[in-house]
Amino acid sequence: MIGIGIQLAGSIVGILVLYGLAVRLGLGGDPRIRDEAMARRLAADAIDGFAARELVIDRAGIGALLRDDRGQVLLLRRHGARFAARLLDSHAGLRLDRNFLTITTPDRHFGTVTLDLGPQAQIWAGSFRRLGAA
Repeated sequence: MIGIGIQLAGSIVGILVLYGLAVRLGLGGDPRIRDEAMARRLAADAIDGFAARELVIDRAGIGALLRDDRGQVLLLRRHGARFAARLLDSHAGLRLDRNFLTITTPDRHFGTVTLDLGPQAQIWAGSFRRLGAA
């Protein structure tokens, strides 16, 4: 009976150690972009010196589009428990469906993301025509 109690206690300690390690490494969870300040911070962390002038956040917080003073557009998207970012240089791979904007980047590892931008989807889709223009 004592052996079973020791095994149980050891198992519980092991589970707690693994949980603590996962928390410390930032694994798991459901990260969301909560507000404009967080989106700006993520963009600045991804690309040094990127200062967003305009931005729109997906309604679920899984991604965002940000534009700086030079007209560069940065796409943020959730990638596991973190966020990834890519500068967009053309409107190729862009599809608008009412309030949803689907963006496919040339980087196959980044993949395709569909953002629910509400009424802002049409405005942002139209502004992408300026990307890549000389």
